Amino acid sequence: MRTLHIDIETYSDVDLKKAGLYRYVQSPAFEILLFAYSYDYEPVRIIDLAAGEQIPFQIISDLNDPNVKKVAHNAAFEINCLLKFFPTEICQWHCTMVHAYYCGLPGQLGQLGKALGLAESKQKMAVGKQLIRYFCVPCNPTKTNYGRTRNLWYHDKNKWELFKKYCIRDVETEMEIHKMLERHPFPDAEHCIWVLDQYINLGGVQMDTDLIRGALDIFAQVQDELSGRAKRLTGLDNPNSVAQLKQWINENSDLELEALDKQTVAEVLADKSGDELVKEVLRIRKELGKTSVKKYAAMETCVCEDGRIRGLLQFYGANRTGRWAGRLVQVQNLPRNYLGTLDTARELVKKRQTDAIRLIYGNVPDTLSQLIRTAFIPGDGHKFMVADFSAIEARVLSWLAGEQWRLDVFRTHGKIYEASASTMFGVDINLIKKGNPEYALRGKGKIAELALGYQGGKGSLISMGALSMGLTEEELPDIVKRWRGSNQRIVDFWYAVERYALETVKHGTVGYMPCGITFSRDEEYLMITLPSGRNLHYYKPEVRLNDLGRDAIHFLGTNQKTGKWEYISTYGGKLTENIVQAVARDLLANSMMNLYLEGFKINFHIHDEVILEVPENSNKTLEEAIRIMCRIPQWAYGLPLNADGFESAYYKKD
Repeated sequence: MRTLHIDIETYSDVDLKKAGLYRYVQSPAFEILLFAYSYDYEPVRIIDLAAGEQIPFQIISDLNDPNVKKVAHNAAFEINCLLKFFPTEICQWHCTMVHAYYCGLPGQLGQLGKALGLAESKQKMAVGKQLIRYFCVPCNPTKTNYGRTRNLWYHDKNKWELFKKYCIRDVETEMEIHKMLERHPFPDAEHCIWVLDQYINLGGVQMDTDLIRGALDIFAQVQDELSGRAKRLTGLDNPNSVAQLKQWINENSDLELEALDKQTVAEVLADKSGDELVKEVLRIRKELGKTSVKKYAAMETCVCEDGRIRGLLQFYGANRTGRWAGRLVQVQNLPRNYLGTLDTARELVKKRQTDAIRLIYGNVPDTLSQLIRTAFIPGDGHKFMVADFSAIEARVLSWLAGEQWRLDVFRTHGKIYEASASTMFGVDINLIKKGNPEYALRGKGKIAELALGYQGGKGSLISMGALSMGLTEEELPDIVKRWRGSNQRIVDFWYAVERYALETVKHGTVGYMPCGITFSRDEEYLMITLPSGRNLHYYKPEVRLNDLGRDAIHFLGTNQKTGKWEYISTYGGKLTENIVQAVARDLLANSMMNLYLEGFKINFHIHDEVILEVPENSNKTLEEAIRIMCRIPQWAYGLPLNADGFESAYYKKD
């Protein structure tokens, strides 16, 4: 099989980052400017389409030839750009960005080249951003450029020649990286899931544009009202300015605030003895700053000609566990909805009935926030079936660790919060129900389950909201002690995982755990092989002392707080979290593939939930979808999987 490496440069009048790839390509102004390519690692050639050159027929033919493997970095871009003009099959492509994610490496080509230590002459050219701004996006008309709104190739031929060299270099860099990545091949099973992911993104999801426009109009009106009230209360020209508002608060109250972040505002509002005027101003600021409402603007920007949004998910976006990441509207962190009358609220928003919303629901921005999920709707003549796994991470953790009492719970009634409280406090589970004083223990069981499964302690309980639910700091160590005492096999699992990993990194030994997890390493990686056969990769692992003075594994990765590529420390609980979330991801991927093969159309998915678009007159049922979701792959034998779901005319949290 021949290999064809490709990189293209394009123009569109649509903002790629804000509107997304699919709307970017749909623009009538979209065109391919440059097409650089190489067959089988031969010297790179470039076709200057902008200057009138044509792609040879052989290449056009090879774009749809299954015997020619097409390779690109962020291949989704090349695929969808080329599909506008030429036939090509997604399954014939290989994405080096996704392959890099699989290997625990950065996705951006420039960062990836540096992380892999490519020679300077093989790395991405830094001048690229400047050239892309010049040739690939519209420009502002000025006297200097004679009022033009776009720079063409002949407006600066020296820059154009440099742009061609930049495009050629991208292919050269991509080829060098591909050679290095192939030492850890991208599994065929993962390639199939990636192809499915491309089809899901390409299909997209219908949007309720009436709701979106109504929400934007109402929020603009409310913003004006709130801003006006804040100006009257403070006398400030711009009460949205952090510096101005902070100074006003410090001058008009006993407070001396150093910041106005979310936590600080919450603390001031919670203080019963605080200044009411300051509280009112901060409440206004809180409403004006609702970032969730801004998702409506993102939706309006991204929606395509047919009313659908595409490209909501990034395959392997969480590059160690392999979970998907949200893009554009960020469906992975949508606000929850608690309103019992969603239909009424939706109609009022569509009709711009701001006063009625305020009268019925009180808080207008909060109401708009709760309706965000409902902007996702099935196409005409269709309905949504929404199905999600029940307590998937808790089930996977129990199965891997062999915590039998928990497995028994999941195989029977499934009430893990009540069962956990019962085990922790020695109370009959039948007493932990509404109306009984013992029901208060359920909250402790729930917070323990949410916070402590990955070696968390007091700090994890606090970050999960233990204090806001009424628990005191003095109670928390006892909850940690009781939960760990009730889940000794899980505790043993943390330490076993850490011990196996340390031994493997130190001595190169291969470790086998009874649950089907294997630890191995080579010169570049610590690899944890999951029961599914997929590997988790930890790049350039070393054993160093951690902050506690203990041996700990450190590896090169992207620091989630700083965004920098640097050495990161890990431990048994964190490795356990990676493993559990990765196994849960593999179960979701297996379910999605099964649903697709059974004829269900997946619009999008969120963590452990899939949203299916089903014709109204279809003979497919929710029960069938749930049964398919719970079909256990051979490698997960004995795992007590369960799912639930509902049907709806719009997406929501049931």
